[in-house]
Amino acid sequence: MNKQDDLQALSLATMDDAEELARAEVYGLLARLWWAPPDEALLKQFAVAVTEAPQPGSFLEAPWQALVAAMRASSAEGAAQEFAALFEGTGKPEVFPYGSYHVAGFLNERPLVALRDDLARLGLERDPARGETEDHVACVFEVMRFLIAGDDVAVCNLEQQRRFFRAHVQPWVEKLCDAVLAQPRARLYAALASFTAAFMQVETQGFDLIE
Repeated sequence: MNKQDDLQALSLATMDDAEELARAEVYGLLARLWWAPPDEALLKQFAVAVTEAPQPGSFLEAPWQALVAAMRASSAEGAAQEFAALFEGTGKPEVFPYGSYHVAGFLNERPLVALRDDLARLGLERDPARGETEDHVACVFEVMRFLIAGDDVAVCNLEQQRRFFRAHVQPWVEKLCDAVLAQPRARLYAALASFTAAFMQVETQGFDLIE
């Protein structure tokens, strides 16, 4: 994707609390949708969701509207079938939602070790009740949400967001999105991948501006 001229980046250093909350909510929504297919309750929320992008900037308008439309056109059963076809399959799934795979080419490789080291430094650890490794895309998005919205300013601050994003989000999430978009069976998740990729570009340029 080479649409940087159209991309209105957020000036992260000058954001107010409402804009920061919006960023955190986007990361939370992305974590929820990449973790599991939407249920009836979430689909009902999207039935009345606003179609304006949740972040300022026209670059996100079209992919957000497409995601809203895809959610409104989906049923819980259909979304679950699509999710299973893409990410669960018997044997090797069509798409791996793990950072190690997209960075190193294999699961449970050095990127996961580095991620665990950084999570420990931040005082975070894996929830044993969740059956996925920490480099699942939903997990790294949830960490970003925490670093934006958490109360501990020693940990939850812009510099920690920048470091974590650069090390554990930016290097691979758009590759994951491309992998989903290459799947002919992806409909709802194609819309999610397009919105995720656009949001990653906005975040990347926002961090570029503060460096």
